[in-house]
Amino acid sequence: MMKKIFSISVFFIFLTQIQALDLTDTQSTLADIFSSSVDPNEGTTVFRSMNIPCGGRTEALGTAFSALCDDSTFFDYNPAGSAILNQTEISLSHNAWIADSALETLALTRRNGNTGYGAQLKCFYVPFSEYNLYGDRVAGSYYSETSATFNLSHTFLAGYTFRGISAGANLKLAWRSVPDYTDNRDDSIISGSGLEQSALGIMGDLGAMASFNALKFYQDREPNIKLALTLNNFGASLTGFGSSIKKDDDTPARISAGFSYRPFARLMITSELRKPVLLSNFSSSGKLSFATGLEAKLTPIFAFQCGFLLQGANPRFSLGSEFDIKGIKMDVAYTLDLTTSANPVNHISLSAKMTFGDRGRKATMAQVDQLYLEGLQFYSEGYYSEAIIKWEEAIKKAASSPLCIKFEPAIQARDAALNFNKQKSKLEDMYNISFEEY
Repeated sequence: MMKKIFSISVFFIFLTQIQALDLTDTQSTLADIFSSSVDPNEGTTVFRSMNIPCGGRTEALGTAFSALCDDSTFFDYNPAGSAILNQTEISLSHNAWIADSALETLALTRRNGNTGYGAQLKCFYVPFSEYNLYGDRVAGSYYSETSATFNLSHTFLAGYTFRGISAGANLKLAWRSVPDYTDNRDDSIISGSGLEQSALGIMGDLGAMASFNALKFYQDREPNIKLALTLNNFGASLTGFGSSIKKDDDTPARISAGFSYRPFARLMITSELRKPVLLSNFSSSGKLSFATGLEAKLTPIFAFQCGFLLQGANPRFSLGSEFDIKGIKMDVAYTLDLTTSANPVNHISLSAKMTFGDRGRKATMAQVDQLYLEGLQFYSEGYYSEAIIKWEEAIKKAASSPLCIKFEPAIQARDAALNFNKQKSKLEDMYNISFEEY
């Protein structure tokens, strides 16, 4: 109980105290340090909201998430993520971005055996106001970019030791909504003028991830190392729906390579390299960017994160925390971003994630373990045939849904027992004796 009280207290202290920070001098210094990294090709694509993190834990980790993907915020980073999640999960996120803009995200993901699937809905919006030559407000609405993502992934070669290679794909449909604007001559709103500049984006993601164990200093079945490679936001954008449809500017495509490592049960490090790709002119693509994050689980229900993202001359430093109790995870993150003011209230993001069970994976794994141990007991007592039967049952149960894994410990034990029986039969035939008599 004391741990829960401590974690809740830290969570809310973090949320309230960062608002008292005065970071103006820090922001000015950082701007000078990174001024030489300005990217002349930055901002040459449309649907830039696809690159805005949904908030919470992913942003707190510096957005270095393509090789982690252990919750339902994987959609924007690696579509292979749904095939490795243990829990069915729904998440809601709010990211207070810059200049009164915000991003709202709803995501759902589920896994059946080694196949994962899910959907995500994102909406980025910013107030749009138009003033005439006299300073009078003549139009007011919202500029928005809304996207829907549909995901499917699968894990191949899944086993007990090597957890396999996961591959996945996203289909993304996005709509840029521009409100109608006025005629400068009489301040009347021109019907359909916004639709002329609105746009439809059709994009896709591909991703792969390998999960395995190495340099692991704790006991746990989850793999502690993941490697990832992804292609994000490759597609096309169309505009001109008010008259004639034509191709818009390029979508914010990128290639990412990620790495995550958990040396200890309560410590995780993740990093990622990204290369923007300008599809119409590769030589004008943006500069390579780098992201990294660290997570420390201070108690069973409370974790602290920090992260860093360097993209052009725009370094972002993030701090965050996660509070987890009874299947509900609450995240809060603050990011110092040189694209905005240093006022902490302007860049705080929140998310809530709710889990709805693992569809029997944990219970099935416990049954597999029990069958394996019963086989070991039979083997130690000399009942080799009975041991083989138990191990065969363990292998079949592990290979069936919901686990769908190759259970190497039982396979190796069964093969060893079968080989022993084979050699024993040869000796009995050779010397015309029965070892059962001894």
